[in-house]
Amino acid sequence: MATKQTETALSELAKPVQQQLSQYRVQQIQAVLSLLDEGNTVPFIARYRKERTGSLDEVAIRDIEDEARRLMKLNQRRQEVLKIIDEQGKLTPALRQNFARATVIQQVEDLYLPYKQKRRTKATVAREAGLTPLTEWLLTFPASGLDAKAQQFVDPTKDLPDLPAVWAGVHEILAETFSEQAAFREWIRQFTWQHGELTSKLKRGAADDDEQQVYATYYDFSQPLKQLPPYRVLAINRGEREKILTVGISVDPASILQYGHFRLVGQHQGPAVAKVTAAFADAYKRFLGPAIERELRRQLTEKADDHAIQVFGNNLYHLLMQAPLKGKVVMGFDPAYRTGCKLAIMDPNGRFLAKQVIYPHKPANAKDRAAAGPAFKQLLEKYHVEMIAIGNGTASRESEEFVSTILKTLDHPVYYVLVNEAGASVYSASANARAEFADFHVEERSAVSIGRRLQDPLAELIKIDPKAVGVGQYQHDVPEKALDAQLDRVVETAVNQVGVNVNTASPELLTHISGLTATTAKNIVAYRNENGAFAARQELKKVPRLGPKAYQQAVGFLRIIGGREPLDNTDIHPESYAAAHQLLTQLAPDGQIGTPKLQQQLAQLNQAKLADQLGVGVATLSDIIAGLSKPGRDLRDSMPAPLLRQDVLTMADLKPGMELQGTVRNVVDFGAFVDIGVKQDGLVHISQLADHYVSDPSTVVTIGDVVTVWVLSVDENRHRIQLTMRAEQHD
Repeated sequence: MATKQTETALSELAKPVQQQLSQYRVQQIQAVLSLLDEGNTVPFIARYRKERTGSLDEVAIRDIEDEARRLMKLNQRRQEVLKIIDEQGKLTPALRQNFARATVIQQVEDLYLPYKQKRRTKATVAREAGLTPLTEWLLTFPASGLDAKAQQFVDPTKDLPDLPAVWAGVHEILAETFSEQAAFREWIRQFTWQHGELTSKLKRGAADDDEQQVYATYYDFSQPLKQLPPYRVLAINRGEREKILTVGISVDPASILQYGHFRLVGQHQGPAVAKVTAAFADAYKRFLGPAIERELRRQLTEKADDHAIQVFGNNLYHLLMQAPLKGKVVMGFDPAYRTGCKLAIMDPNGRFLAKQVIYPHKPANAKDRAAAGPAFKQLLEKYHVEMIAIGNGTASRESEEFVSTILKTLDHPVYYVLVNEAGASVYSASANARAEFADFHVEERSAVSIGRRLQDPLAELIKIDPKAVGVGQYQHDVPEKALDAQLDRVVETAVNQVGVNVNTASPELLTHISGLTATTAKNIVAYRNENGAFAARQELKKVPRLGPKAYQQAVGFLRIIGGREPLDNTDIHPESYAAAHQLLTQLAPDGQIGTPKLQQQLAQLNQAKLADQLGVGVATLSDIIAGLSKPGRDLRDSMPAPLLRQDVLTMADLKPGMELQGTVRNVVDFGAFVDIGVKQDGLVHISQLADHYVSDPSTVVTIGDVVTVWVLSVDENRHRIQLTMRAEQHD
């Protein structure tokens, strides 16, 4: 929980945050910051404190939190710098006011630059030699007598033996002074951003290092800075890191030098003009230009990193929120050649039933290949398997053909689904997997994971590092700490939006529930194993180290199915049970919830009037009504169901114009990759996603969507399939 000092700081930031996030009212921002300081989690605030926040969702709450944290860092840095300048005796009211107007840390650093302790420079030496008065006199633009004045400063003992040495020292002081002026830096920064271009060229002698010509697009490339898409920035950065490309920012310096002349010289004339303009030109060449280029490239990279992280997070959310396949016996099928295909069967609740290894593919001998089909068919019939989840890794193509052939011989329908097995090997080798299946080989654990991914993607994928699921772009290039933080947020949002069955949830899943930690999650499972299934939410209070605050934050997201209290299988918080029971007394004295009759009655209520009677807010009442109408509801049930298959396609089967259905596997800046039932996913380029202009693919498709596509072209040699979702393009 936040300290009182932090709470006060956050309270003071409500109005500054509102200035940056004007879409929210200051009262909403104040409420969010206060609730965060009280130790509430974002999912809890979004779900159970809607009256206080005006029904802000998780995204809005995190926006407010992030802006408040940014402003806290800005204020902290501003105070640090002001203290340093004040200790130097150089803090004036005007300078303090300039710092107060700074809205980003870069502006603070620009203002601080002249006062910053720096290494010894040529300008420092010139000042120590006593050339500051001559420099200041030069800036008055005297009409004549420059050398005569400078002669007074010639002093061999100060390493100023002649006039050229004196003027060289003055030049250094001027150049450094100009480079440290915040106004110059800000103007040049904005001008470069508006008119500059990012350029890249093939580095001399690097052609052989790019054998696949991955960076061929950027061998002679330029694009205006403000038009660069994030993925292109990251691609160029990677090419530079790999020493394939030489990268820089190009901008016409004439306008910048003209600006410097206008600001420094104005209408002045005389011999001093040439010296001042020469010093500014040198300042730009040596100091300002390179510094601004570094800053802008860093800003481009940070923006591209943030975008890539957001893309990854958005894809991960939709991956986790894929519809579960409920009530089905599932076989997980982990394909392989030499070591055999590992099979694992799970009951409708994900409980492991059986495993086996078959050898349907070469280089297995003919006898083992012949035995694979009957053994596979026997397993299907013995355990009444209804669905097969085939991993999409090595040998998946051959395994799909094998499965399809067997399914055609059955007298009842069984379907298969290609499952993205990214990260399955990571989980299989983990300590958690070893603890659950100690006597299994790694590949056998993978088969279990693949099957469970089809049954409940959220519960299974939560067990692995989100970075291993392979649904991003350039995720290995972005800052790992920032990526981890964003993915943790996404996982937290997804898990809490869905809720979990506290009697079946794994410790990994429980860890992401609002208010719980790894320790309390393990304690819940340990308590459950020792005392049996929880019969009521109230029993959670007996779990060691699960205190009142943690209980308050977590309990609404933990479901108990078939317990003593029907409301425990809803997302109604126990703090609202009294109001819910009062409502049920009026409408359903038998206490039955979720019945068609009750749903009809609830739909006809005057919520505003009833909320007053029950003493709750309208938003809370609305959630109570939703919980009573559909106990055990799962947001994922409204998501697209997995695309089931019985037959298999090859790339050779694909012809331009062919209409197919596919599942979106990944969404990136330049389009979407769609699984159409062949080994290679097809690409729907951004220009082929819709009949209208699309700037962001995620506004059209998300991971898990089942879409209709048409084949544009097939390149078997390069394993590339081009698809379209534009009906008129097909026509």
